[in-house]
Amino acid sequence: MSEEALRLTVYFGERDRAGSGLLADALMDLLARRRVRASALLRGIEGFGIKHRLATERLLTLSEDLPLVAVAVDTPPRIEAVLEEARELSPHGALTLERARLLDGVDRRDALDPGSDAVKLTCYLGRGQRIGTQAAYVALVDCLHRHGVAGASVLLGLDGTLAGARRRARFFGRNAQVPLMVESVGEAARIERALGEIAPLLAGAALTVERVRVCKRDGVTLSEPPRVPSADAAGRGYWQKLVCYTSERDRHGGQPLHSALVRALRREGAAGATALRGQWGYHGEHRPHGEALWSLSRHVPVLSTVLDTPANTRRWFAILDELTAESGLVTSELVPALRAAGPGVAHGGLRLAAAHGRSPG
Repeated sequence: MSEEALRLTVYFGERDRAGSGLLADALMDLLARRRVRASALLRGIEGFGIKHRLATERLLTLSEDLPLVAVAVDTPPRIEAVLEEARELSPHGALTLERARLLDGVDRRDALDPGSDAVKLTCYLGRGQRIGTQAAYVALVDCLHRHGVAGASVLLGLDGTLAGARRRARFFGRNAQVPLMVESVGEAARIERALGEIAPLLAGAALTVERVRVCKRDGVTLSEPPRVPSADAAGRGYWQKLVCYTSERDRHGGQPLHSALVRALRREGAAGATALRGQWGYHGEHRPHGEALWSLSRHVPVLSTVLDTPANTRRWFAILDELTAESGLVTSELVPALRAAGPGVAHGGLRLAAAHGRSPG
């Protein structure tokens, strides 16, 4: 069976503070105190926010305040219980709420909308979890690839919760219980078949499914982001999210494709963009790949995200379309609630707009 859920995402900087401590610690303390079912704190490698200040690990002078992303998923009452405090803790960050469905790993009746063309499946599990002799995340990605799912990326958490219990990475330690996220996108029917094979083996993992549109795959444009009104009948705003899945080896104009993308969006005035490095994964026809000690260059997935109004999203898609002429997976998602704030500037609120079209389940 499945149940309604909300996914809360907070975008902020590594040096952002809440009172006398770091915002990252305050947010994860909050999620642990409220026993949120699954959450993960992720460190970005490049990005900018509403103040348009670039941060990148590629240049020492710009690497002192890298982007952080905190993701939390649970039933609507539990997420709504943390929302107000999260908003107060992060007065200058960007927060989003997105609708999802939590899946039962064994009984998935009514889990996927039979009318959906594509969905996003996210699995939250421990780094050290295994299926037989294999790391669970490797087995999951292999299964998704074998069933022809368009792409999957493994994102290591620095901190987070699983089944409501906090698991924080330590400098010295195996960190086997620290959460990671496996985010995959593909046709609903293919993901359903993959779930039938692998989900019963993922004991204790939290799985969610959300609606998504695949716009581009390996240089082929499949569709544009859907046309969405700026607000629902009650005046609550709609927002859109574009995600570009690439490899760190992909290049454009001599620089990493994700870096070229973030800088082009910043130059053209986008509200913000964040790039996250994965540990393992694939997109399109490529085989699963990841970190290797003998490799001279990184061959890992990178996820680049941009959030904005539906009117602006078409401009940003044109940039993604141009830069992914040869490689990359580009998706579009509806975001029913967003709040982005900076000094003297605020966009949106956190009131959920009405569901636009059919839900994922």
